[in-house]
Amino acid sequence: MRTKTPTAITSRLQFRWSRRIAGTTGAVLGTCMGVALVALATVAGAHQSVGADAKAVFDVTHLPPLLTIPGEPVELRYDVHCLPAGMDVDAKPCDVRGTVFVRRGSLGAYRAFPLQVDETANEGRYVAVLPRDITSSSAGFSYYAVLESDAAHLVMTLPAAGTRSPQHSMPLGRSVDVSLGAHMFGAPDQANARVFSAAWGDGPTDVGLEDGRNLPPAGGSSFDIDVGGNVHVLDQVHRRVLGRAADGSEATTVPVGIDGTIADIAVEPSGTTYVLETERADHRPVLRAFTESGEAQGTVEIGERTASEVRIGPDGPIVLQQPSSQWVPVVVNGQSASASMQAAAGQPGRTFRGGSKVIVLRRGSEIRALAISANGTRRAWRITSATPLAEVQLAQPMGSRLFLVVRVYTDSRDEFVALVLGSEGLIQELSFNSADWAETAPLSRFRVVGPSVYQLGSTPTGIFVDRYDLDVG
Repeated sequence: MRTKTPTAITSRLQFRWSRRIAGTTGAVLGTCMGVALVALATVAGAHQSVGADAKAVFDVTHLPPLLTIPGEPVELRYDVHCLPAGMDVDAKPCDVRGTVFVRRGSLGAYRAFPLQVDETANEGRYVAVLPRDITSSSAGFSYYAVLESDAAHLVMTLPAAGTRSPQHSMPLGRSVDVSLGAHMFGAPDQANARVFSAAWGDGPTDVGLEDGRNLPPAGGSSFDIDVGGNVHVLDQVHRRVLGRAADGSEATTVPVGIDGTIADIAVEPSGTTYVLETERADHRPVLRAFTESGEAQGTVEIGERTASEVRIGPDGPIVLQQPSSQWVPVVVNGQSASASMQAAAGQPGRTFRGGSKVIVLRRGSEIRALAISANGTRRAWRITSATPLAEVQLAQPMGSRLFLVVRVYTDSRDEFVALVLGSEGLIQELSFNSADWAETAPLSRFRVVGPSVYQLGSTPTGIFVDRYDLDVG
């Protein structure tokens, strides 16, 4: 474990905060995600250097307009960074041309719209403005883009599967408006119980801590709560999972064969533990499976260049991948899915048990949420806030209601706000200290099991998991 002076800690916290705000102002992370959709709409980023010119650079970011409202103009925007082989970052970028292929709903022929340079934006933004006869469809619209550069000798399709797995946008429809007003910082709700705690260190019950790649301290990168309420914390520094029984009576330590970088974790009802490792130099992310005792059960290579979350779907683990911004099953019928199979199965949302669907989009200080039950009943919300909103950490159906956690912030502080939403609007609101002194996987800080929400938090002295009981009766 590396010891940090107070001065070093302060500077790293300031750096981490400015980096987070810069990275989340344009996107919901994950959010972002069979039959149930949670699209935690994230900025989809791509980096591709293929073909004969392995050193050429082709980077694309895109924020899918997952939910639209009547009458608003819809633009598909792609921010592109392109350099031919042998050029440094200060060189003039290469020219790019592109086309988006769009159709009403999910069936029928695509129409082609050329991407045009946005002269009002910074260099490298390409835009297609969609006509109302497409965006006004009650079934929404679907699309994919093809971008190419002759100078870089590169062609990119986004999402990669093209017609087999395009992006989807849906109308929000009639919604319940919820205004959060200005957030009052410094008055967080009190937890009902602290279900896990550990000090930073190298002892048998400690959690390891180290500097991250960009200086913030990193440790205890993710956690999960199984169906029995037992806690599982990923101590990636020591390559193990620390557990605590729901009643606090038993602690466990399970070694796992991982690389030791920041990772995400998900635990199946059967006891199988999945660890998603994304920070692998020159390699694609991988998903590793372990038994309850830590025995390796196999590894699946993720089809795209990066990924941000692993969760348990109805039929096994699903992963939120980039650049497609789609949730993808990586194990199909008990077998590892190839990159091609993963790309073809991508959906703009996470699958939940029971058939419910949720799509969430954050744009500025507004969140749009659409929930579709298994029988097709639709419920929609538009949430606005006088305090700026950052990433949506979690969006999950809770019976006929929706549970959502979002970060609120100012220039000097931040907290998390949890909302329970129903057909009548806001039912319950909780506030949490951000408690994110140590860096974790980006969307790993909250889990919901039954009527309780759990928060993974950290301070300069250690890490903890708190339980908050919700009023959802």
